Amino acid sequence: MLDELRITGLGVIEDATLPLSDGLTVITGETGAGKTMVVAGLGLLFGGRADAGRVRPGEKRAVVEGRLRVRRGDKVLRQRIADSGAELEGDELLLSRTLTSEGRSRAHVGGRSAPVGLLGDIGTQVLSIHGQSDQMRLLQPAEQRAALDRYAGQAHEKIATTFRETFERWRALADELAERRRDARERAREADVLQLGLAEIDRIDPQPGEEEELAEEARRLEHAEALRVAAAEAYGALAGDDTGDGADATSLVGGAYRALLGQADTDPVLGELGNRLEAAVAGIADVAAELTGYLEGLDADPDRLARIFERRAELKGLTRKYAEDLPGVLAWAEQARTRLANLDVSDEALAAMEADRDRSAAETADLAAQLTASRQAAAGRFADAVTAELAGLAMPHARVVASVSPRPAGRGGHDLTVNGVECGVTADGADEVELQLCAHPGAPATALQKGASGGELSRVMLAIEAVFAGAGGPPTLVFDEVDAGVGGEAAVEIGRRLARLASRHQVLVVTHLPQVAAFADLHLVVSKDTGGAVTVSGVHRVEDAERARELARMLAGMPDSHLGIAHAEELLAVAAKSKGRGGR
Repeated sequence: MLDELRITGLGVIEDATLPLSDGLTVITGETGAGKTMVVAGLGLLFGGRADAGRVRPGEKRAVVEGRLRVRRGDKVLRQRIADSGAELEGDELLLSRTLTSEGRSRAHVGGRSAPVGLLGDIGTQVLSIHGQSDQMRLLQPAEQRAALDRYAGQAHEKIATTFRETFERWRALADELAERRRDARERAREADVLQLGLAEIDRIDPQPGEEEELAEEARRLEHAEALRVAAAEAYGALAGDDTGDGADATSLVGGAYRALLGQADTDPVLGELGNRLEAAVAGIADVAAELTGYLEGLDADPDRLARIFERRAELKGLTRKYAEDLPGVLAWAEQARTRLANLDVSDEALAAMEADRDRSAAETADLAAQLTASRQAAAGRFADAVTAELAGLAMPHARVVASVSPRPAGRGGHDLTVNGVECGVTADGADEVELQLCAHPGAPATALQKGASGGELSRVMLAIEAVFAGAGGPPTLVFDEVDAGVGGEAAVEIGRRLARLASRHQVLVVTHLPQVAAFADLHLVVSKDTGGAVTVSGVHRVEDAERARELARMLAGMPDSHLGIAHAEELLAVAAKSKGRGGR
């Protein structure tokens, strides 16, 4: 949960610090004072979109900082923080987000620079923000299905995940089969070209390193006479020629060796030099013997040279057609064989693919049926839970229905028979989910977007959030004027329900209703000063008489009215009594 939030240079807020606590924190203030900037600051701090237009006019940057207390049992979040290299100070984590007037954004987590995505990851685990825009999203069928899926729990999510994987596999098989059938002629032509190329490469059968070996052999054959003369001359110098005239290296070095060896006993230095000459004599003899073998094997073979030229020409032809060098030719052949396997458009190959597609379709239909059954079971529990919450929000006769019905064939997705009915199936299943409201007994169930007023929609939204909170969820909940369009007894009940929700969560509420504000454990007021050229807003805590004056202002716009203050004090007493009875 958040212990403190500081906002600098954001909108009308020049510099404000919000002390936060457990329970219900209410934020109030005049219209235009900057209440929504508090929610905007929270969104920015937890990875929201950086809008340079939010930076206060005349300022270079806006900064939002927060001190987050991480629960010891939240091992997933703690591990995510550790993996990022950030550090906790005890159980506290410092977060900050800076937004410049040029639109650049920086994030820091635990005193270290971090990607903005890390703030978003942390935010999804610790914070849930709900405003009037969320009510509009709740009217969308996809959001209603997502809400039901979240409520359904982990077992349902496991089915949904398996279904999505199977669905994607089915569609991939179906698309590949359709593509092969559609492009059969082009694929056959491509296969012919690849087969011709592979036949040529297989016929020539190039070997790794062959080109280098042939080039070396060709050089020897082309210069065989010069190589023979050089080797013979070297052999004569080392071992002597057949005439026996002249001194050869073997004889001269051998004589030197014997001369030094004769005086080795007199002077060990000459003995050491003699030993070194002995090794030289052996080396010269070895080279001479190898030159003899070289001369015997050296042959100017014109036929062999011609065959080498022909072979190199064949290899050159391959590198002109398929790749820059022989390794590239061999790689092309391997890729061509793989591609040929995928180009197979024979009746046997298409029949095998069709069988695979049909098996995958049957698996998808079976899992879609399981997903439908799981949603229907969850829909009953979800509707009952939300209906029960509405009873405590001054809608005692209202009833919420979560309708799960087959998506008609042809209405998006891909048609598939599920539970004996032709349905349009997408990665989310074969169902259409619609939240409906029966405002009173005997009234027909009507879609929320058609049958709910603004005030009713606000209370349905709050009831849904209360249901989610009971099933777990983030520890901190933020509501931005979700009580719009509500008043009177309903407003009191919303305040009571938020207070009860705050017994299990940290709840932050931006509200214009004094009936809601009366239930706060911590009441913060955003006030503006228009004394200068630019409006400046600040945040301060109100208690006791000052709090009653703020409620009186909210009730009648007259903070100093004795009647207004008396009404405010009555509201505070009712709220305190309700919480004292366990209303929280």
